[in-house]
Amino acid sequence: MKLVMFDMDGTLIDTQALIAEHMATTFAEAGLDVPSPAQVRRIIGLSLPKAMLQLLGSDDAGLAQTLAEAYRGHYRASLVAAEGREGLFPGAREALDLLRAQPETVMGIATGKGLNGVLRLTELHGIAGHFSTLQTPDHNPSKPHPGMMLRAMEEIGVAKHQTVIIGDTTFDMEMGKAAGTRAIGVTWGYHHSAELRDAGADILIDSYAELAAAIDSLLEN
Repeated sequence: MKLVMFDMDGTLIDTQALIAEHMATTFAEAGLDVPSPAQVRRIIGLSLPKAMLQLLGSDDAGLAQTLAEAYRGHYRASLVAAEGREGLFPGAREALDLLRAQPETVMGIATGKGLNGVLRLTELHGIAGHFSTLQTPDHNPSKPHPGMMLRAMEEIGVAKHQTVIIGDTTFDMEMGKAAGTRAIGVTWGYHHSAELRDAGADILIDSYAELAAAIDSLLEN
């Protein structure tokens, strides 16, 4: 059996513009310097409190938690207006369908997004049934801690050498390496290709059309 884990934001779903907008609103309302879109790109994939600490450049956990809650409120309030702005990346659905058709392959999600958001988006795109394990910061440490991968492998009963994470950030690659799994970096997301290689990506792919072959080359048949 193979376990194929996917990151969400920047890997399956393109939410960069929405995230940047709501971060800007959250920081502005708190009277803080507004992070640039480039700065926001750097923290996508982390749990919200950890992302806020990084954007703040401080260790004020209380303020980070307050900002995280305000951000969640802005994001929830925008969901109707955001219709069509949380789309799957090109080829993602076809790749997921292809993997789902393989009886030896189990899929899961490992994301910095909260569980409610994961459930909403997988239902929205009709892909909830593709995933057998959902790992989020609701019950795991934030990436790049390996907890999400370790818990998924334990739930499914799959060994490290038969598990891979597909992601767009260094957090994903570092999480996979820390868990002892393989890692595939996607070049259409939020961190640069060279950074993904340096963080431990075993393979980089430029489109979802390359995914199945990349998985086969890394995991034993």
